[in-house]
Amino acid sequence: MFSNLTLRKIIAYGSEDYDQALALRDRLLRKPLGLSLYDEDLSDEKNNYHLGIFRGPELAAVLVLIPKDSTTLQMRQVAVDTALQGQHLGARLIAFAESFAATQGFTRIVLNARQTAEAFYRKQGYTSVGEPFVELRIGHVRMEKKIKKDQA
Repeated sequence: MFSNLTLRKIIAYGSEDYDQALALRDRLLRKPLGLSLYDEDLSDEKNNYHLGIFRGPELAAVLVLIPKDSTTLQMRQVAVDTALQGQHLGARLIAFAESFAATQGFTRIVLNARQTAEAFYRKQGYTSVGEPFVELRIGHVRMEKKIKKDQA
């Protein structure tokens, strides 16, 4: 299903790659909760950055970056294809997102991590901020990381 060729890229809103991103996000992040991403209003996604790692033409991992202000992005909807988890694609995608953020002039990334993923984000240099909370019936923790311009 996946070739060995790996490509990191920005995914254009409304493209075929974007359709793959929606399908992966829906399958991994919404269906297990009995929800559908397609029931949400996705029109604002045209203002977000969609980043992916591809193996050949197939999307292997995806995340969304939402501009919050001139210095801060919010990272959301991080998903790595189940068949490819454990191959460090998530860490590579996060590093790509941080480098991209720095090139765009952002200096901070914030995210609401599922508590089950908190250790993963800590390994990527993110720190917890505030108290845990529940979102979509799942425990989360707010995390953040300062981005350096030399990461670009």
